[in-house]
Amino acid sequence: MATVDLTAKTFESTVTGSPMVLVDFWAAWCGPCRMFGPVFEAASEQHADIVFGKVDTEAEQELAGAARITSIPTLMAFKDGKLVFSQPGALPAPSLEQLITAVRELETTEVSAGSEPDSAAGD
Repeated sequence: MATVDLTAKTFESTVTGSPMVLVDFWAAWCGPCRMFGPVFEAASEQHADIVFGKVDTEAEQELAGAARITSIPTLMAFKDGKLVFSQPGALPAPSLEQLITAVRELETTEVSAGSEPDSAAGD
């Protein structure tokens, strides 16, 4: 499955309507974003059961603000509608694969209101 462009209108329904969603917040002028884009796209082709969404922070400034994006690229992972990972910075392909595996294995009942969103990273 290829990546899908997410907007303020489609973000919430996509995140809550799919079992697992990865979201890349990016901008065309951002060098690290351009480096991470092909890695994210390749992962989307390998994992057809996961929704890979992209948010252009220039076009969707209100959405980026609501998501508290302060640095790009920022990658977020949602499992069963819950944010389970959020981290700025471009990930190399092996690290993205590790994240995908960790999020797949994560039981969302383990995610409590007090847990950190990046707990799925296995840092």
